[in-house]
Amino acid sequence: MAKLWQHVDNFVQNMRRDSLETYYITDSGMVRDHNEDSVIITTNKANELLLAVADGMGGHLCGEVASSLAITHLSKRFQSLSSVGTKEDAIAWIKSIVSELNALMFKYTEDHEESKGMGTTLVMAVLTDEFLLYGNIGDSSGFALKQGKLHKITFDHTLVNLLVKTGELTEEEAKNHPQKNVLMKALGTSVTADVDIFDVETDIDGILLCSDGLTNMLSIEQINRVMKEDLTLEGKLQKLIFKCNNRGGNDNISIACCLKKDGENK
Repeated sequence: MAKLWQHVDNFVQNMRRDSLETYYITDSGMVRDHNEDSVIITTNKANELLLAVADGMGGHLCGEVASSLAITHLSKRFQSLSSVGTKEDAIAWIKSIVSELNALMFKYTEDHEESKGMGTTLVMAVLTDEFLLYGNIGDSSGFALKQGKLHKITFDHTLVNLLVKTGELTEEEAKNHPQKNVLMKALGTSVTADVDIFDVETDIDGILLCSDGLTNMLSIEQINRVMKEDLTLEGKLQKLIFKCNNRGGNDNISIACCLKKDGENK
């Protein structure tokens, strides 16, 4: 185990709010020689919380550039806000910032010919005292934890998910489909970016966002079992990374998580 952990090249950040513990981690995995994921947990001037994970794609390290551009710009814009305002204001802000990020991608590719075709997924959660919103484009996932169980909130914008929705594939067939990672939506891949927004009750015990490097290696049930273990939040996320790498770690893995300190998260 120690030898495997020496291989892990990760970046972690820890912060605390009055009633919340948050932690994020990103890891290159066992196969990739660089990390195309980016992740952030931050607050604005009203101490409202943003969690976000981006999974970049594109040749010549452009996926790394795309995800970094998205997360850096998103976090700066959020940190500058006095408040996201009402729920309606926050929904409008999420739509606006996703459009900004998409335009930023296109501008970058205009200025850097070698970056043509780059893009990134994006999943985010905005938590205030009054509401919780998730935003998603691509196949990075957002979960809510309640009463010891993970519930998937977001919908993956993949070809197989579309085929399942139309009845052309079963969920079992989709799991091992050769085109299961083909994206139908992502930032930077079309002139407009259509983000899904989910209004989620705040009476939950935690938020977990991740890139598909986690969900492709571990089932929701396996992730849930680790989240229920008697470990610190840091220990839980590190164990999830370890389990992915122990199974081959064929992709970058990123997780951002927020738990209520008094929540039932074991």
